[in-house]
Amino acid sequence: MTQLHGTEVLQKREALRDNYWLKKDPIYQDRMVWRAQTFRHLMHLLPNQSILELGSGQGLFTEALARVSRGENPITAVSFSEEIPSRKANAAINFVSFAESAAQLATQEFDFIVAMDLVDASDSSGLLDFAYALLKPGGQLLLYESNPSNPLFRINQLLSKMTARPDTRQLHNKLALETLVTNAGFESLMVAYHDFTYAPLTSYGYWLLRNASVLLENMPYVQTMSGSLLVHARKGAHATVTSATSLADHRSLYGAISVVVPCHNEEMNLPPLVSQLLALYSDYIKEIVLVDDNSTDHTWQVISRLYEEYSVVRPVRRSPPNGVGRALMDGYREATGEYILSMDCDFQHLLPELRDIFDAAAEGFDMVIGSRFSRYSVLVNYPFQKIVANRAFHLIARMLLNTRFRDVTNNLKLVRRTVIQNVLLTQPGFSINAETGLLPILMNYSVKEVPISWINRTADMGVSSFKLAKVGGGYWQVLRRLWVQKIFGSPKPKPFPQLSADGV
Repeated sequence: MTQLHGTEVLQKREALRDNYWLKKDPIYQDRMVWRAQTFRHLMHLLPNQSILELGSGQGLFTEALARVSRGENPITAVSFSEEIPSRKANAAINFVSFAESAAQLATQEFDFIVAMDLVDASDSSGLLDFAYALLKPGGQLLLYESNPSNPLFRINQLLSKMTARPDTRQLHNKLALETLVTNAGFESLMVAYHDFTYAPLTSYGYWLLRNASVLLENMPYVQTMSGSLLVHARKGAHATVTSATSLADHRSLYGAISVVVPCHNEEMNLPPLVSQLLALYSDYIKEIVLVDDNSTDHTWQVISRLYEEYSVVRPVRRSPPNGVGRALMDGYREATGEYILSMDCDFQHLLPELRDIFDAAAEGFDMVIGSRFSRYSVLVNYPFQKIVANRAFHLIARMLLNTRFRDVTNNLKLVRRTVIQNVLLTQPGFSINAETGLLPILMNYSVKEVPISWINRTADMGVSSFKLAKVGGGYWQVLRRLWVQKIFGSPKPKPFPQLSADGV
């Protein structure tokens, strides 16, 4: 049984952090929601999975986490203080003090553990060993730690030494955290620079830095000045986890969804994508249209096998030339549901977050977009040049088209089929995503963006076929065409080529 010693330091760190949030961080409430959404997106929460928060203090993050997890995940919030929050607790939260619950904790296991600003160099290995022991096999750890490379932190530490209450925290830098977490036995480690919204902040500075955080977090060299380090790791190998509970909450969407997936050399990703889609949302799904876009691996054989296994799978095999735009258009022609959900093959890890998209559709929106660049998103290992190109495109598009949106070029979209029938799609490649995003907005359909987070492809998920230099021209063609149409008159709704009223 692993014991945790040195709790005096943890108690001081916990109290210092809460005091900072409450007295010096004017945006701490929004920051808690941001971090809670990041936790949810990185862990891909399913109902009833258990969460342990170490160092919960006054429960400032705990309550945000309970809200974004819909109260569906039991949270054990452990404070190293002798006093636990006196406020009325959410039914999903069990606030306990470490002193009174240490023995009982040591007999439990959790799916996820989260902690903020607790890893102190005076006894960091003890905390990580304790967390490792309490995780189930395959369980995940998320830490937020202050970044000692932040120049303002260094200045504050120097100034604090001249005061009666110097900052005694001993923080680890990125390399030291990587070493510590690895030595504790964790695998699949990721340590990322995170969050450029730190004190001192004006309201305008907060607005500016919050919007720029995604860019700065991924900018070489500049990223080292972030306010926090985001640590994500796993105990043992990744295991596919599916929910025994359907996430299809809205009867109005039962049998209404056609899923369209363009596939190019995706033999590895298709089986888990289809099985998990059906495990979570089978009540919604009318059909899953898998479009093999001239794959050179065994994608077509895999699709054929899935077609035999699942009655809702509809296989489409394209002949050359290939292209994501062509594959999507062929998939749209086959779709017969009231709504069409378009997605990439490597989105299987995002499936729990699709609930937010379905929620918006149930509210009545004509199109719902999964936004990677919302204020509650996080991007991990996203190529910096792709971020720059994406943000430049959206900035110019907003100015030329005089409308507001954050991320219309993601292929994760849920749209009424009647909308697709009324837009003119022309692009054969990735830039069709700009058309499917911008045209409904310009034609005054109701559109909502919901936050998702993005983790770039890992080795076991294959290689993306997106090439920035190759596809960039198509996006500018779309923007130029739509700008000219806006100047000289909006286009009238035009039926999607060869799409009949019933979609076949």
